[in-house]
Amino acid sequence: MGDEASAGVFRYMQEDEIQDISKEISRLGEIDTEVADEVMEEFYRLTLAQSFLARGGPEFAKKILVKAFGADSSKKLLDYLNISMQNDIVGFDNLQKADPVQLSKFIQSEQPQTIALVLAHLNSSQAAALLGSLPTSLRADVVMRMANLEQISPDVINKITSILEQKLRSLGDFSRESYGGIRAVAELINRMETKSAGAILEKIEGENPALALSIRNLMFVFDDVMLIDDAGMREILQRVDKKTLTIALKGTSEELRNQFFRNMSGRAVEMMKEDMEVLGPVKVRDVETSQQQIVSIVRKLDESGVISLKGGSGDEYIT
Repeated sequence: MGDEASAGVFRYMQEDEIQDISKEISRLGEIDTEVADEVMEEFYRLTLAQSFLARGGPEFAKKILVKAFGADSSKKLLDYLNISMQNDIVGFDNLQKADPVQLSKFIQSEQPQTIALVLAHLNSSQAAALLGSLPTSLRADVVMRMANLEQISPDVINKITSILEQKLRSLGDFSRESYGGIRAVAELINRMETKSAGAILEKIEGENPALALSIRNLMFVFDDVMLIDDAGMREILQRVDKKTLTIALKGTSEELRNQFFRNMSGRAVEMMKEDMEVLGPVKVRDVETSQQQIVSIVRKLDESGVISLKGGSGDEYIT
């Protein structure tokens, strides 16, 4: 769009929105002209669809869009807009700001499908905390329903959200970062305590082995650092706090420790071993918390392409 046009758009945005968008723009790098044209075309179609939807409702919008873009494209456009509009219907935009204790009491009395929808509109950390507050017997059921949310039609979701509207508003202002699906479940379970996460996955495996495998394939646990090459390990070590790493390695296998140690200087390894001895007994909870902090760093490096969780660094080389 260019600097002048972009600045004009920014004038209608909040400061935090401008910061987020600017950050994403800086990460994009050079964009292929064909890709840019496709994005602009998609934006244009969504704008038209939203205009038709606001002017005459779903049936009117569908009729016009089918004539303009065909049945398949119009359905995708309307489904996307229906899902996006749910935030306005029930105030999901500020859901993360709700008091966790109050929200926990609220969702426990709801049906599993409804709980799954609420969790899908939370960030992974808050969703994990709320899932942990549910009865053990209910957790796996909720997670399986959450994984399948993306397969449910917008009409069904709208019916559920209409029931939630009054109840959610009674809790005050309520952001959705993900809309259900297996990836959201994997993110959620990754942030739970090891024992609770294991129990949920075990139950899912008993009822739906294929779903459990799909979730596991998208998860990354601390032991999986064994899959990362030396170049990737060095990138991780540059960003991990020394004390956090010391606690995280307490009680782990010799093989796992060596995965870190062989990418450190001899002096650094000696000092860390001494620090581990000085620490004495460490609570399992503290070890898991430190490991989870490292896992978060690893996942961010993977997302940004600095390292690869499938092995190898984020860069490719030709020799």
